[in-house]
Amino acid sequence: MSSVVPIGIVLLLCYAVFKRVRIFSAFLSGAENALPMLKKLLPCLAGMLSAIAVLRDSGVLEWMTARLSLLLARLGIDARLLPLLLLRPLSGSAAVAVLADLFIQYGPDSPLGLTASVLLGASETLFYALALYFGSVGIKKTRFTVPLALLATLVSVAAGLFFSGLFFE
Repeated sequence: MSSVVPIGIVLLLCYAVFKRVRIFSAFLSGAENALPMLKKLLPCLAGMLSAIAVLRDSGVLEWMTARLSLLLARLGIDARLLPLLLLRPLSGSAAVAVLADLFIQYGPDSPLGLTASVLLGASETLFYALALYFGSVGIKKTRFTVPLALLATLVSVAAGLFFSGLFFE
């Protein structure tokens, strides 16, 4: 399975040679066309990544977890999952880092580790995707996209929690 990408690259290069494409000049042309799009995307991504770093490093996540733990317990949600649930819509890599921390502390096969894995797979990096895709084409008014995407995330998290509770506890 680890050889799929190298084989794909070799096949693509063979096809390009067969079609007599100037491979390096085509690569440079594509990279040159990508630069204006990158210029539009960088401010959106820099702002998003800065906000995530501030949220994570400032202790706000721990503060929110402590404040919401009673409410979450009434809803049947383990408060230790809150940082994952809050970071997942913002950043996939931050959510994976939280997941890795949960694995180290509680184990990947623990009910908490399994539930966290389901929740990571059941949700999406919503705001990152919106910043990337809408920012790349210059869309400023997202209309119903954000509320409906948040609703879909809420439904997927609720379903993930329900089925995790059904199968893992």
